[in-house]
Amino acid sequence: MNILVTGGAGYIGGTVSRLLLAAGHQVTIYDNLCHSRSEAVAPGARFVQADLADRPKIEATLREQHFDGVMHFAALIEAGESMKVPEVYFRSNTMATLTLLEAMLATGHDRIVFSSTAACYGEPETTPITEDARLLPTNAYGESKLLVEQMLTWLNRIHGFRYASLRYFNVAGAIEGYGEAHEPESHLIPLILDVALGRRKGIKVFGLDYPTKDGTCIRDYIHVRDLAEAHFLALGALERSDRLIYNIGNGQGFTVREVIDSVARVTGRPIAVEECERRPGDPAVLVASSEKIKAELGWLPKFPELDQIIASAWQWHQKRYA
Repeated sequence: MNILVTGGAGYIGGTVSRLLLAAGHQVTIYDNLCHSRSEAVAPGARFVQADLADRPKIEATLREQHFDGVMHFAALIEAGESMKVPEVYFRSNTMATLTLLEAMLATGHDRIVFSSTAACYGEPETTPITEDARLLPTNAYGESKLLVEQMLTWLNRIHGFRYASLRYFNVAGAIEGYGEAHEPESHLIPLILDVALGRRKGIKVFGLDYPTKDGTCIRDYIHVRDLAEAHFLALGALERSDRLIYNIGNGQGFTVREVIDSVARVTGRPIAVEECERRPGDPAVLVASSEKIKAELGWLPKFPELDQIIASAWQWHQKRYA
């Protein structure tokens, strides 16, 4: 297959690109490098450095060759930041995606796997969360992604546009030679690993009064390789289905304190903690039900344990700074 990967120099897009190439597929990466570097581009991939909002450039890229599908990862991802500058998130995540979709329609491309988010759900009414749960984001990041899902629904209905929307929970871990390295870093596990490596003094814990067993937020962690496998299955399923929506998580919830304890256990190093006030827009509990994708596509996480996920990330982070 020949696949266009937007945001392919990021953590998830870069992982998926490498695994696609390893499986013998052709990959074109489209990325503006706003939070990454050219070194993150997978060796063997064609690289187009440009902004997704640049309609002439993305359309020219789509006209140069026919792609069997688009995997769309390009987005801003920090929920906390989205509550300070929501307009930036709507422009970067929603409007830029509309530009991509328009370019796809104009060039005869009708198949996309969209990187959505569990933030579309907001505060869940029940857990684990199923795909038919109420969609009511509590932050602008989640809203910017939900708006894309709504656009895709209409393009599917009116144009027959085929899409799979994958609502991720917390993605972590690493594959051989590539792992999580955002610029700036905002995700919990790599931040805690930086403490273990002595690159940070401690980890900030935002909120100690949530209605959970230890007062800290609960999240569902999925290994990035398992997430990539879900993308491959979803793209293949678009051959026979025109609209797919799946949660991607492992169905287990871990508190922030449990994640910190796991890192300390895996690394054998103490983790200093700084207790802080809640951040606006952070739901107390986000845990996925992924039973739908398991039943329909046969997807099954191969790395469901938190210590497994963190161990793979720890191995990569140590080599990264060696």
